[in-house]
Amino acid sequence: DTFRQLAPLIAGICIYSGLVAYLELEYWKLSEMSYVRNLPVMHSLLGFAISMLLVFRTNTAYDRWWEGRKLWGSLVNNSRNLAMKLAVILSTEETGQRSFFRKIIPAYAYALHNHLHKEKTRIELFEDEEHKHIFHDIDHAKHVPNQVALIMYQHIQQLYNEKKITGEQLLFLNAELQSFTDICGACERIKNTPIPFSYSVFIKKFIFFYIMTLPFGYVFQLGYYVIPVVAFIFYVLASLELIAEEIEDPFGGDSNDVPTELLSQNIHRHIAEII
Repeated sequence: DTFRQLAPLIAGICIYSGLVAYLELEYWKLSEMSYVRNLPVMHSLLGFAISMLLVFRTNTAYDRWWEGRKLWGSLVNNSRNLAMKLAVILSTEETGQRSFFRKIIPAYAYALHNHLHKEKTRIELFEDEEHKHIFHDIDHAKHVPNQVALIMYQHIQQLYNEKKITGEQLLFLNAELQSFTDICGACERIKNTPIPFSYSVFIKKFIFFYIMTLPFGYVFQLGYYVIPVVAFIFYVLASLELIAEEIEDPFGGDSNDVPTELLSQNIHRHIAEII
């Protein structure tokens, strides 16, 4: 993927390196005693700096991706735990209550997925005649995950008021209910706090000037072989930056982002098996 994205730039770098090599070797005929020959000293000094910057950049982006994956792993586990607790607490005769929670728990996962991807939440997937009035009140212009979580809180409180669960069981269920909002807030923090733009732009500028000055010094040692060497160095450095850009937003919808839709489908299937 990175090679296809960088192919036009790699071709341009090859042409540029070939032109520099031709000018220095054939047109200007710079001698080996020219001060231009000493430019690799600068690249040796800057090479360490650019490698440290790219390592920090990649690690920071990966930390954001891995945190997003851990948050959705917690959502999967907490959804299962809530379903298991409700499956034990609610009697088998409570078919209406079981049907409600079988729909509302995965509905939160789908709502969070669409909220993070700025898509309209398809709550209608969970609507039926029995529970249509519950989801009908959801305003898609507002924070949908919060509204789904509020419905769960209200329904659990209703079960307590109707003496279908005890106070101890209410506290027993609260941890999973609260974790949904905590996970949503943490995902929003990652989504809404990107890597500082000035930092990302500086690395791109650094890579650009580093690559554009490479042919001037190394042409004396490599001749026209400087063309593939500079192109390969550019490919490696630019690919690291592209990979970091792709994974720094784990909820951006790229192929390597956290598979939130697949995880939502897994939650849907597992909750249906438990309750």
